[in-house]
Parts: sequence; structure tokens; C-alpha cells
Amino acid sequence: MNQKNCDQNISNQNGLSRKNSLLTEIDFYLVTDSGLSKKGTLSDVKESVEAGCKIIQYREKNKSTKEMIYEASEIRRICSGRAIFLVNDRIDVALAVDADGVHIGQDDMPIETARKLLGADKIIGLTVHNVDEAVEAEKSGADYVGLGSIFDTSTKKDAGKGIGPSMIREVKEAIKVPVVAIGGINKENCRSVVENGADSFVAISAVVCSDDVKRETSEFINIIRKIKNTGNSK
Repeated sequence: MNQKNCDQNISNQNGLSRKNSLLTEIDFYLVTDSGLSKKGTLSDVKESVEAGCKIIQYREKNKSTKEMIYEASEIRRICSGRAIFLVNDRIDVALAVDADGVHIGQDDMPIETARKLLGADKIIGLTVHNVDEAVEAEKSGADYVGLGSIFDTSTKKDAGKGIGPSMIREVKEAIKVPVVAIGGINKENCRSVVENGADSFVAISAVVCSDDVKRETSEFINIIRKIKNTGNSK
């Protein structure tokens, strides 16, 4: 092996180590939604990061690519050194602003192709709905999976009927990468999500529809940490 390849391997290993370390620290996971937000996406991200949120996904379906790149650049600045910043679906936008990675769905670009475009050091999350999809996601190189919809939800029209929190436990037993729960999660039901083993969860409506995103984010973080610290999540 020549020196150039050796240096590249060391760089890749350092990148993998960094992203794996970052993913072990996540608890509450913010996914933006400009259609639901009361104060706007940038305000939501700022308040959530200030509250201690360590992972942000920029999800935008209604703006132009130019607008998205501007907003994504601002989010990257807010998250810098404080939170993981991922872009939903749009690998071009993620590359344009040098985001930490992307989150993609079952019908989006294959993980293998996304990895070639993004590189080994970027984070790729994949939406899954069951154990088989989760196992395949891990084999394909996903750094984490987004499992859902856990409960019935109106936030994502194609989410389908809720699969229930017990599915989290089944998926956790089948794979090693982190599991992020999503779909219909709120303060009334989030405890069961964490107790069934979720490493993190998303609660879009409960946070971005609030008048105080910082407070809501902080409360969710405290709930997750309290449950994990008492050892109820195994």
C-alpha cells in the first residue's frame, strides 16, 4: 500500500470514528417542517440547538433549490460544533453546503450510490418500517435507521398505520446501528418509545407547532435522559 492510500485509510477511519461517536450522543432528534412551524425553520433550529438538541434534519418539500441551499447553509452555521446536521432526501443540497449527511427513504437513491457521492465520513440514515428493512439497511451501510411510523400520524401523509412501540425492541435486537423512532410521538406516549429501546425519537408536531420550541425540546431531552439514566431502556 502506498503512502497516499495509507493516509486516505487513516482519514476514513477517523471520519468513521467521529460519526459513530456523534451518533452515540443523540437523544431528541429535530426534523424541520416549514408547513407546520409557527416561527420558521431557522428559528426552530436555533431554539432546538440552544436547548441541547444534538441532531437536526432539514426536511423541506416546498422551496426552490436556491432557497434550500441558503437555508441549509444557515442551519449548518447554527449546528456547527453543536449538533449533527442532516438533509432529508436532497443529496445535492447536502453536498452544496457540506452537511454532515443525509436521511433518505426506501424509494430514494440507493444507499450504495449515496455513499459513493457523499464519502465514507458522512452520515446516512434510512427510513425503515420493519425488522427486514432494518437488517437490509444495516447491511447496505446505513449509519442509523429511522423506524416508523410508531403511532398514527398526520404529519407524513404516506406514513401508513402505526406499527407500535414493541417493533422498536424487535429492530433493536436485530441490528447494531442506532434506532430513531418517528411518527405520532408526543409527551403522552414517548416514554414507551424509549423504554422499548429507541436511541432517539422525533416529535415534529409537538415541537414545531409550539409557541416555545426551546422549552419543548428541552422537556423532551429531559424525559429521554431521565428514562435512560434509570435503566428502563435496555
